[in-house]
Amino acid sequence: MDAPIAVQMYTLRDYGTLEEQFATVAEAGVGAVELVGDQGVSAEQLNQLLDANGLDVVSSHVQLDDLRQDLASVAAFHKAIDNDTIVIPYLDESQRPMDEAGWQALGEEMGEMADKLAEQDLRLAYHNHDFEMQTYGDQTALEILLDAAGPELLAEVDVAWVSRGGQDPAEYLGNFDDQLFAIHVKDNAPEGEAEDEKGFAIPGQGVMDWQSILPAADDAGVEWYIIEHDLPADAAAVVVQGAEFLEQALASDTAE
Repeated sequence: MDAPIAVQMYTLRDYGTLEEQFATVAEAGVGAVELVGDQGVSAEQLNQLLDANGLDVVSSHVQLDDLRQDLASVAAFHKAIDNDTIVIPYLDESQRPMDEAGWQALGEEMGEMADKLAEQDLRLAYHNHDFEMQTYGDQTALEILLDAAGPELLAEVDVAWVSRGGQDPAEYLGNFDDQLFAIHVKDNAPEGEAEDEKGFAIPGQGVMDWQSILPAADDAGVEWYIIEHDLPADAAAVVVQGAEFLEQALASDTAE
């Protein structure tokens, strides 16, 4: 599989051992993963498992508090596994700014973190949910945060959460030229369906308009398309069928 496709390992968190999870990704023909922190193992163990399955790391989700408390240790671990991109995945309610000035201040803090990581040839990105689609004037909270941070902070746009936040994903991706690291390829099920899966669907089997979203991501310079499902009933099916859909869709987009 030559397309820049990866799997977010959060999707597989309840699927067997870590070795079995990596094997599932490799057997689906996907050659790259986005990690969840350190995956609960040492850098040496992680490198052994990745090598055994022929997988590369494109990025890893690391909590904001971990970066605040010990940026140096986080950087050292990820350099040891040859990962150059760290993504802040989520803000709990106590961390979320309540106004525009708060989002600006948080963006400035993340910009300083990104500058420090850049000194070690590491990059920092931010992953959204729906609450960052809150608007202040003509900008969403996510846009305010990224503008305040400066160009060193990249965006990992979760298009399903963008849609749930009331924005059109294809149109919204036009806001991130030169800052779009990745999109999370996640699908929403039709309203009222898949409630036991938090309303998410296997990529390509829900209601997201991928014929518009994928070209828009490409136009914005996206580096990676990362498959994710927050609560899958069958995580292996998400990886296999999601990868099949994405490979075909990207090939079709390229051919047009």
